Amino acid sequence: MQLDMQDPAQHFLVPSNPTHRRYEALRCLFVERTPLPEAARRFGYAPGSLRNLRSAFLQHPDQPFFLPDPRGRRKPPPGPDRDQRILALRSERDLSAAEIAQHLSAHEQLPVSATTVSRVLHRHGVPKLWRRTADQLAQRALPTPAPVADRRLLDLAPRRFRTDFGGLFLFAADLARLGLDSLLARHHLPSSSMLPAGCAVRSLLALKLWGIGRPSRVMPETLDQGLALFAGLNAVPKRSSLTEYSCRTDPRHGPALMDAFHHAIRTLEPPLGLGQSFDLDFHTIPFHGHDALIERHYVSKRSRRQKGILAFLARDADSRLFAWADASLRKADQNAAILRFAEAWKDRTGQYPAELVFDSRLTTYAYLARLDQLGIDFLTLRRRSPKLVNELLAAPASQWRQVTLSNVGRIYRTPRILNSTVRLRGYPQPIRQIAVTDLGHEKPTLLLTNQMDCPVAPLIDRYARRMVIENTIADAIDFFHMDALSAAVPLRVDFDVQLTLMASSLYRLLGLRVGEGFATAKARTIFDKLVRATGHIEITATEIVVSLGRRANNPLLLAAGYADLREPLPWLDNRTLRLRFF
Repeated sequence: MQLDMQDPAQHFLVPSNPTHRRYEALRCLFVERTPLPEAARRFGYAPGSLRNLRSAFLQHPDQPFFLPDPRGRRKPPPGPDRDQRILALRSERDLSAAEIAQHLSAHEQLPVSATTVSRVLHRHGVPKLWRRTADQLAQRALPTPAPVADRRLLDLAPRRFRTDFGGLFLFAADLARLGLDSLLARHHLPSSSMLPAGCAVRSLLALKLWGIGRPSRVMPETLDQGLALFAGLNAVPKRSSLTEYSCRTDPRHGPALMDAFHHAIRTLEPPLGLGQSFDLDFHTIPFHGHDALIERHYVSKRSRRQKGILAFLARDADSRLFAWADASLRKADQNAAILRFAEAWKDRTGQYPAELVFDSRLTTYAYLARLDQLGIDFLTLRRRSPKLVNELLAAPASQWRQVTLSNVGRIYRTPRILNSTVRLRGYPQPIRQIAVTDLGHEKPTLLLTNQMDCPVAPLIDRYARRMVIENTIADAIDFFHMDALSAAVPLRVDFDVQLTLMASSLYRLLGLRVGEGFATAKARTIFDKLVRATGHIEITATEIVVSLGRRANNPLLLAAGYADLREPLPWLDNRTLRLRFF
């Protein structure tokens, strides 16, 4: 209300705010003894409202009248203008109540709920919209265009922003220590000024580390600045770039790259991949298309053969780390895959592996003889024919003896064994066979080994630990999405499997440093309890400060020394990474 300052008395007689009006109305009642209806009419109150004010004052007569309201002056409710905008958006653009509410709140500074919009439309007799199909909704979507990924446009100006991928930076220091960019450059991975090899591989690794199964699922995250900063780009590459990157990767460089990565991972603390005993297994990555060039392989989880790409995996038994993989096998080569691994390991470390443990489907007796000639100890299963089982069951009880196991976490710790040597077709000399019963199976278990003098109990314990590789493969399928085929071309799938091995190694390092049971935990458990954290990133002239949100397990990361981390990141102009926990 505009006051006439030529008459200063109006400043006192005409209330200019709710507190002044309440004071004058109560003064009129108690000092001038004006009847309540007349006082209510004079000051614009309903009689009932003024009666309530009088009662409240009598209960608390010492209330302050001349202090400002700490809540500030309330904004008057939107009037006809808001209602007209709601009706206009419905008639002009045919928007739903939720879409109208979102538009008014985001673009016209008229905060309103979808319920209020529905009431306004109902009050004006506007009918509800028909339910729209997914295609119709997709056509109406107005997505925010994401920028093109370009290393040259990376902005490291000082600023602060929020990210959903704060936990990714727990791995950034290890990637810097590994010298990932120089590794990729030495092994000739595809690179350009817009998308250097290091940025492309970090983008793909980020998907693996965050449990995003396919490159197509990165699209909702392309606007996250933290994910782009982790990769060293202005924006995350789109689906097409990530999916097709492996098309430009020369598969001949893959084994050398993995050897270099393995050597680099062994230099970090705690060291990984120093063991000499390996668990081996095949895994069929199912293919559900109609490509005639894809062969049929046995899929253990379905107990049948179907089209798929065969991958050979070797796991370090001591560190539980995938040390080697090959997804370029054909059916004709699968029996010789174990020798390929032995030769590749010798090329990598200068010596053959000391011990290999695998099941009966991995290779043939002829290749077992080749392993024996190379001086490699092996432990495997023998397939049980009905005739062989009957012969074992018919053996005199005096030939069986009882042993005590130490590492089998179940009730069957005292099985009976029958130790003997047998001859096999394709194996030129006698081989040791250990029949084991009372392990909870109906039929005896048959172990074959060329370790002729090793005690029986450690061999049984060792093969029992080999079963953990199946759990590790299941973890790679569950979290790293190893079964999510990137193509029907095995050489392209091989590159994706190598990325899985890299991501698995980084998770194993994190688990070993934290301890407290995380050293043997699955990757998904480590992700849920330690890695999946939002954060705020502050870029300064010399640092990248990542402040991770409050998590129940943050004290474990503090105890592991992550708060003391100071590591320059070469792909971010050597600015020092620092992690903070709240």
